[in-house]
Amino acid sequence: MDVASIAAAASSNAMAEVQHEAAVSVLKKTMDIQEQSAMQLLQAIPQPPAPVASGTAGGYIDTWA
Repeated sequence: MDVASIAAAASSNAMAEVQHEAAVSVLKKTMDIQEQSAMQLLQAIPQPPAPVASGTAGGYIDTWA
């Protein structure tokens, strides 16, 4: 192998590594954004009404099921 081909292979390898690191960075940012969006959606869900305390069975119908 000559010096030029070794340099070209090293340069190609370095470029592939940089592209891989950039892809991982974008993936991590995307996952962070999705996590924040999911948390906002979970916080926006209204709380179900509290069951009415009554002495008879079946006094509460779970309309959230």
